[in-house]
This record gives sequence, structure tokens and C-alpha cells, in this order.
Amino acid sequence: MQVVATRSPAGDLVAIATDFSVWDTCVLYRARWTVECTFASLKVRGFDLERTGITQATRLERLFGLVILAWVSCLRVGVWLQAQGPVKVKAHGRPAMSLVRYGVERLCNALRWMLPELPCLIKLLRTPFPMPDGV
Repeated sequence: MQVVATRSPAGDLVAIATDFSVWDTCVLYRARWTVECTFASLKVRGFDLERTGITQATRLERLFGLVILAWVSCLRVGVWLQAQGPVKVKAHGRPAMSLVRYGVERLCNALRWMLPELPCLIKLLRTPFPMPDGV
């Protein structure tokens, strides 16, 4: 067992006890952290998927698929909004909300109040994601 320590892009200390090499640990943990953040936003801090009480596998699978589509749509809008006007940063240096939450709030407001930007948001959601740089 060894301890691998590094700094996150935000400057936080990340220490992990592991049996893997340093490089493998960094690659695996980065992927794991992305998944953890996604599930956190699907659970209590976001879409509250746990409260459904659904236990039948086929229904849960369908619900999970729909929630993932909604999550990706909200992320897409949040990323687009971030490019236009970044999320406010709080005094401690962290964003006031995630990109998913940023997208959720804007989409909900546009749908609820029929804001003039609604057609633009719908067009954005119908547009394919751009290819990553270098591909």
C-alpha cells in the first residue's frame, strides 16, 4: 500500500491510499471523480433519483435513461451559458453552482415563463455536441 498525493486544479490536496502505481492512480481517480460528481448531481444534490422508490429493473432502467438525457441537456445548456457569462464565484473561490445546476435553472425559467430565449435553448439542445479538440 502506498499513499499518492497531488493537488487538484482548484488547489485542494488529494491524498489516496492505493496499491496501484502513481500514474495509474491519477488516471483512475480522475475518471472515478467524474463519475462521483455525475451521480451526486443525479441523487440528492440534483435530480433526486433516489426518492422514486422504483425497484423493478426495467422501469428503473427506463427512468435512469430519461434522467441521464435530462442531465446531459442541462449540462449542455450550462456549458453554453458558462461560455457567455461565467457562474459567479463565491468568496471561498468556488463556483456558486455547478454547470448542471446553471443549465437546470435557466431551462426551468425559460420553460416556466416562456422567456424569449426558449427557441434558442431548444435549438441548442437539437444541435450535436462539437467534436473535442484534437480529434
